[in-house]
Formats: sequence, structure tokens, C-alpha cells
Amino acid sequence: MQKQQVRAAKLTDFVRAEAASLGFDLCRITSPDSIPLAPERLREFIGNGFHGTMGWMEETQERRASPKTLWSEVRSVVMFGLNYGPDEDPRGILNKPDKAAISVYARNRDYHDVIKGRLKEIATRFAARAGEDVKVFVDTAPVMEKPLAEAAGLGWQGKHTNLVSRSHGSWLFLGSMFTTADLCLDEAERDHCGSCRACLDACPTDAFPAPYKLDARRCISYLTIEHKGPIPHEFRPMIGNRIYGCDDCLAACPWNKFAASASEMKLQARNELKEPDIAFLLTLDDAAFRAFFSGSPVKRIGRNRFVRNVLMAAGNSGDAKFITQCQILAQDASPEVRGMAVWALSRLMDRPSFNAYACTRAAEDDSDVLNEWLIAGV
Repeated sequence: MQKQQVRAAKLTDFVRAEAASLGFDLCRITSPDSIPLAPERLREFIGNGFHGTMGWMEETQERRASPKTLWSEVRSVVMFGLNYGPDEDPRGILNKPDKAAISVYARNRDYHDVIKGRLKEIATRFAARAGEDVKVFVDTAPVMEKPLAEAAGLGWQGKHTNLVSRSHGSWLFLGSMFTTADLCLDEAERDHCGSCRACLDACPTDAFPAPYKLDARRCISYLTIEHKGPIPHEFRPMIGNRIYGCDDCLAACPWNKFAASASEMKLQARNELKEPDIAFLLTLDDAAFRAFFSGSPVKRIGRNRFVRNVLMAAGNSGDAKFITQCQILAQDASPEVRGMAVWALSRLMDRPSFNAYACTRAAEDDSDVLNEWLIAGV
């Protein structure tokens, strides 16, 4: 038994040292059976329809239930945290209606690729040292990362359902390494939210039906990233100039002020993605979109859904300088783009001008676009 404990301690020290050397800010370990309440909470979330059109969550529900369901041989789960906190409050751009707000996490290289690359390096060296099997996961796999991170002691799931760390606030990327090795386990972190509800009150669309519960169908991150087709009219004005994701609930967390300085290996935001001009983004065709967002997670939603979001921001700006661009996009090949262009024009043009413009529009056969014209009063 003592030999096993000594081996576990040495392997634990090794994986933590490797994590630190590759820029991870936190590395903690938990057991694969440490989240017994998570499956029922997930069932409730899906049963309430809070997952919206994210059908993959329902399809992978059983595999998410427990790490052992995903891989029966796993004996230890190593959770990694990487700080991506911004240098300033990202909500400042919301007062600049001619600029586009892109969520902090998407202003740099795609974290899936960066973190998975680092985890593979750690896993390769760990497997060689331990003689054990390993698997690494980052976000896209059916792993309950936030409950596991809480169980491992990286932080706790706050009232906004995201992980909160006493040392890094609400700004942590998560990754995991499953292994057949026995490692030393860390204690779970307890909830430190107390009576605070800053994150709940900060949500523009009231996406939290209760503390610790999220209705994704009302969440701006879901609406601008995951939701396909027309965005429900009731939410459009509330979204403002947020064109990819939303940081409001994260940025409102008081624990952010206690965040430690970012490591030198933190992902650096691209300057051109901090406050891009809406006018420029409206000019992007598919090739230009792919080139501009090369290596960015923004690219995964595709040009049409992205321009749909930018048009919504243009419509919310109240600035007539976007009218000509919106008129051009009202003739776009994508119904998703045309429909939002109609909505934007209905907000930017006075009624006589909009009615006169409507008389010149091309024939339309897409039902969603026709509905936009109908709602606009034409």
C-alpha cells in the first residue's frame, strides 16, 4: 500500500509540474465517480428544453452521465484550468454602437486547438512515465467539465452556471485528462457565491430562471453562436452590438477582482478582434470571413450566421450610415442574411423611406424573409 501511495504522489507531482510548464494556471485531480448529482441536473436541463436546438446534448446525455460511462477503465480525472481573463472590463464596448462586441474567449486562437495541443504533450509524457493509458478532452467531448472541475477543487459552479475560481474569477478555460493511473485526489471546492446575484442581474435577456439554472434559449451566447435561422424578435434589441457571444454575466462576477495575474503563456487577444468596426464586418463575403477569422473559434458559425449577427448590431446602432450596406445585404444569397437586413433597415430608416424602399425590393420566396417584411409592416 505504501508503495502505491508513493507512486501516486510522484505521478501527481509530475503531472502538476508538466501542467505548470505548459502554462496551465490550475491543475487538480478528482475521481471518476465524484459527480453523482450531475446526470440528474443534466436530465432536468434537457427535460425543460433549456438546451434549445443543441440536439447533441440530448444525443450524448447518457455518455455525459459519468466519466466511467465514457471510458470504463478510468481511475483518475485530471482537470486543468487556463486563465483567459481580459485586461479590461469587456463591457466597455457596449457603449460604442458602431463597434462589434466579440466575446473575450473568441478574440484569440481557438482554445480547443491550443489546450488540446498542450494536453497531448502532457499526456504523452505522462503515459511514458506512468506506463498507463490516457485520454484528453476539451469541451467538444461529452465530458461534464464544470462539475468535474468543481469536484477537483478548481472552483465552483456559480449562479451563472459557469466555473468561478477564487484565484481567477470567471475566466478559465477547462480541459481534462483521463487516466488509468491512481493519483492523489484533491478536495472539492465549496460554493462562495453567498447572497451575491451580480451575474444574474447583469444578463440582458433574463436567461436565468433561477440561480444556478440557465435557459440557453434566452442566452445571447446561444442565440449568436448556436442558434440557426432568424433570432427571435423579442431578443434582438437586447442583444445590442454583441455579435458573437456575451460576457456580461462573467464580467459582473466580483471574484474577478481577486484574479491573479495571467501567466506569460496566456492566449493573447488579437487587436483587430477587440473592437472591430461594424461597417467593415458587413463587407465580408465567405472568403474574406474565413481569412479574417482564420484560427478563431468565430469561424465555426460560418459567414452567413455571422453577418446575420452583425446586421442585428447595425440595426440596434440607430446609425443611418449603415443603411446602404444593409440594402446591399438585403439582396444577399443567404435568406438568413436577407431577413436580418430587412429588420435592420426597418429600424434605421424612417417609415416613408422604408416603405419607398420596400416597393423596389426584388421578388422573395423564402418564408422567413417574407415574414420579416410582414413584421416590418410591408
